[in-house]
Amino acid sequence: MIVATVCGVKGLGVRGWLLLGLITVIVLAATGVWNPFPSMWDWVDRSEPISQPDVVWQQRVGGTPKSVTIAGDTVIVEQRTRVEARSLATGTQLWERKADWAAVAGGDRDPVVAVGKLLVKGYELLDPTSGAVRRSDDRAVAVWTYRNLLLDAHCVAATDCTLSAWEPRGTRPLWTAFLPGVHSGLLADNPDLLGTRRLSAPRIDGGVAGPEGAPPLLGFPVDGRVHVVDTATGRVLQNVQPGREERLAVVGGRLLRISATSRDGSCYFVISAVDPATGRQVWQRTGVNLRTADYAGCVQREDPQGARNVLIGVAPDGREAVLDGYDGRLLHVGADGEKLLAVDDRYALVRSADKRSIVGRELSVDRNAWTRAAGAKSGAALTPYAAVIAEEKPSRLIAVDPRTGRELAVLRTSANALAVGPTGMIIGEGREIGYVRWGAGTSVPPPPVGDDGGAPGPGGSTDGPPSGQGNCGPKRELCDPQGDGG
Repeated sequence: MIVATVCGVKGLGVRGWLLLGLITVIVLAATGVWNPFPSMWDWVDRSEPISQPDVVWQQRVGGTPKSVTIAGDTVIVEQRTRVEARSLATGTQLWERKADWAAVAGGDRDPVVAVGKLLVKGYELLDPTSGAVRRSDDRAVAVWTYRNLLLDAHCVAATDCTLSAWEPRGTRPLWTAFLPGVHSGLLADNPDLLGTRRLSAPRIDGGVAGPEGAPPLLGFPVDGRVHVVDTATGRVLQNVQPGREERLAVVGGRLLRISATSRDGSCYFVISAVDPATGRQVWQRTGVNLRTADYAGCVQREDPQGARNVLIGVAPDGREAVLDGYDGRLLHVGADGEKLLAVDDRYALVRSADKRSIVGRELSVDRNAWTRAAGAKSGAALTPYAAVIAEEKPSRLIAVDPRTGRELAVLRTSANALAVGPTGMIIGEGREIGYVRWGAGTSVPPPPVGDDGGAPGPGGSTDGPPSGQGNCGPKRELCDPQGDGG
């Protein structure tokens, strides 16, 4: 009998041996003795590096990210029906939970993650490292997240709402204010307020800079009126009805009344800035097009373009300009053919008229700080830690110091820039995300970042006093997060 069995095995041939081996592996896997299939699948499904040079780590997340934010030592990945946190150092998943929306508040040292479900009141504030619930709310219909503040709104009726301000990790409100509504319905995270529209760029996510500091004033549109709220005290300073040809915006601590009049086949623009505390007009400019109107009778359907406390306009001669929202000063006027790619309170990135270079300009002194070669289709964005440039043919992502133009990272990649932090950035393509540390692809390491993670301003210091208004913004809100109230 044994001899017959041995002879039968010897006569199996190659196919028989392969079939016997497969049956043996299946039996071992089914009984839990040994299962090689997960590791085999990992080998088959192994992803190609998404950049050259390679990233510090690369991970495949559960779904295509809606947003990615660096929160202290973690990376928060918002997906369609869930949110997860990963270690910034290793990419290892720290926690995951079901949620329809997520938003990060706080700075590098005190971040929190607000999560909630669509069409359901309330939210939870999570610790980004552990996922533990720090505070929960079961009544809020909307949440706004900033680097130094979190706002929520509770409405007992459509015309009876309370706005509350919290420190990111606070347990008691800093102040509360009454508002006769906040739009309508359940609004989830960061509903639109009357401010500015940022310039966009291909392959650079709109939220790449992370949460910003709360502006000194916020404009809440309610039933065709604008309620202006002081974020330092919670006072409702103005309750304004726009005129028939007006659009209102709250920028740089001012209430802007932007009028567009159709006459002789053209749109004629007038910008008037009002101090909401006194109702007094503080500056006015005519002829600057803030790109709020379409060409159907000059109807204004868009917020003005800009960022933080500055506005982007087009002069009558077609040149682009950057205006200070607080006092109306012209911070930058471009040359013929130049194109603004990105702007904030401190810097502007401009494509040259010949479309062969990008120029970094320092707004506080209105001068060119640096120039580098770039293609005609390059896009760019400014963050507190780096200026990010996306190039085509060849496809690259480049991060530079916005003050000096010094390279922080140069990547050959078709991935998108998703988030920028003090020590590097997150890039991604599809479900793959990876972390790039400053210095990748550069021959000279980047300068060290201050202990507080802050980016040096035009004065070059993150710790000392500001060296000018350009460092702090028109109302010094970048140095004093709650502004001066004026």
